[in-house]
Amino acid sequence: MLKSLTGKFERASQDYALGFGIERDPDWYLLKLQEELGELTQVWNRYSDRGRRGDLSNEDLHLALENEAADVLGHILLFAHRFGLDLPSAIERKWRFRPEPTEKT
Repeated sequence: MLKSLTGKFERASQDYALGFGIERDPDWYLLKLQEELGELTQVWNRYSDRGRRGDLSNEDLHLALENEAADVLGHILLFAHRFGLDLPSAIERKWRFRPEPTEKT
């Protein structure tokens, strides 16, 4: 699952970078992840009444939380892919479960 999902995020990110003339150099991966985590934090502050909500409903903010969490997930997978990190093995070591069955090639 992670391998397939990572490939989809990678293709989408490549297309985005090409479309907007962005160079995805090594620093970009961590900086973009940090940016997305900041956006998730900003929405959380609004959702939890620690920030200005404006006229956003709980449903609007819940959807925004989902969107920003998806961005963080995508960028952590892009970061891991770019630097050759074996997330399934790390998850098994750190969390003590196997995140996906072994993929057949």
